[in-house]
Amino acid sequence: MSQISPAALRGAVDLSTLRNRPPAPAEGAAAAPGVVDVVVDATDESFGEILEISRTVPVVVDLWAEWCGPCKQLSPIIEKVTRELEGRVLLAKVDVDANPQLAQGFRAQSIPMVVALIAGQPVPMFTGAVPEAQVREVFAKLLQLAAENGVTGTLAVNGGAVRDVEGPAEPELPPLHAEAYAAIEAGDYPAAIVAYEKALAENPRDEEAAAGLGQVRLLARVQSLDLQSARAAAAAAPLDVQAQFDVADLDLAGGHVDDAFGRLLDLFAQLPADERAPVRERLVELFGLIGASDPRVAAARNRLTSLLF
Repeated sequence: MSQISPAALRGAVDLSTLRNRPPAPAEGAAAAPGVVDVVVDATDESFGEILEISRTVPVVVDLWAEWCGPCKQLSPIIEKVTRELEGRVLLAKVDVDANPQLAQGFRAQSIPMVVALIAGQPVPMFTGAVPEAQVREVFAKLLQLAAENGVTGTLAVNGGAVRDVEGPAEPELPPLHAEAYAAIEAGDYPAAIVAYEKALAENPRDEEAAAGLGQVRLLARVQSLDLQSARAAAAAAPLDVQAQFDVADLDLAGGHVDDAFGRLLDLFAQLPADERAPVRERLVELFGLIGASDPRVAAARNRLTSLLF
């Protein structure tokens, strides 16, 4: 992110229909706008106000959905870093399912997708789940870029200093969950996997541990993969199970759920019966990441069942 330019996301973001905002403040106005919190839920109707705030502080837009496993890993990290900046950044969370106009405006073909706004102009940050260290690095560059463009304000929360405002206390995590979360924040996915596995050994019905384990395993698998290399390897060897697994993982981490399921189901259909078990196990694991209530999981399960029988 070296400079602000409408070309930064040319063809990827179209905010023209979302600019129904109030008039800009008078030139020379020094007061930063007041907000309820530095983390807000943005909607199709309220986004004009978000655009206006981006003239005072950079706004980070986190496009997410309830069914998106990687979003559940990335969003808490983004929120944590935003709060630590004490009003120098506003985080606008956009549920793409509930806000189709915003999803269309940002052309969010995969999530999580994170875009910044500086003085109303979109600046790319990242797509897909990334470790906390990388999030912090990108936020630092964002603040530098904002300063270069004169966007250096600080938000007031409810008319007072941001640092004086505390959110509701979060319930204390069980020890092994806390251990896993700390490991995730440090980018130590193997340690997080061990912690979640211990939690499941103690309580096999621990759904949060099971979900966390699946998500961390996915992050651990994709962190060293290169998308172009993985796709080339998969195209060259259509029946290479590991090569197809790699691309399916990358697709899922990037929010391309149907692509990931379709790739593995196609592979399952082509393999001999005695070689199908690992593919079925991986599909079941990915189903758990997205959630049984998701219609894409239901459709993929139905196809898997038809292929089994």
